[in-house]
Amino acid sequence: MNLQNIIAERTNKTIYRDNDIAIKVFENEYKKSDILNEALNQARVEETGINMPRLREVTVTDGKWAIVSDFVDGKTLAQLMEENPEKFDEYLELFVNLQMQVHSLKCPLLSKLKDKMHKKISETDLDATTRYELHTRLEGMPKHNKVCHGDFDPSNIIISSDGTPYILDWAHVTQGNASADVARTYLLFCLKDRKDIADKYLKLFCKKSDTAIQYVQKWMPIVAASQSVKGKPEEKELLLSWANVVDYE
Repeated sequence: MNLQNIIAERTNKTIYRDNDIAIKVFENEYKKSDILNEALNQARVEETGINMPRLREVTVTDGKWAIVSDFVDGKTLAQLMEENPEKFDEYLELFVNLQMQVHSLKCPLLSKLKDKMHKKISETDLDATTRYELHTRLEGMPKHNKVCHGDFDPSNIIISSDGTPYILDWAHVTQGNASADVARTYLLFCLKDRKDIADKYLKLFCKKSDTAIQYVQKWMPIVAASQSVKGKPEEKELLLSWANVVDYE
């Protein structure tokens, strides 16, 4: 494998392109079990038939673990939104449609979203009273088993040259309540200082899916607290401020 052409860099991992494959190389501090679990989840979601890069292999290169997948040539939805502002509403509708398509899937062997969030809330720096409130609220939310991407963002959607959308980066996928996934996407927009887009996205999703906005908002503190554990230092303060809001407005 040729590790010369870097196409993306993330915390503790680098993604390279070698002809028709993408190679995600993890730094040594990454746990082997997490890498293998990510590959397994990718393979499980792939079996649902949704458009996504096909898993090729899990390997070790230069002493580091790597996941090898198909490389999809095209532009991200984020790029297209930036380059064609006059088409923004059209792209946002596509974005919401794709997320609803993900939520329509079932994948029974994926980890439970609630279990993951309970664990993350327990790991936060929040005081015991706030953690108790969040655990209680989370436990009281309706139990669903829909596929939840966990990082559904326009930068994780590639539109190929023939116009076909492919959904990337299934590292955080779980099964659970779709509104938690929507709350996560809403917060992703807000963390990029795009609350205007966040609000527009939320209204469109709720309208198309016939979901009450207030129902998604009940997930905001839970999702913010969960995300704060792995959030970047500059994001942590904002996320924890959301987590401290018991009744999100």
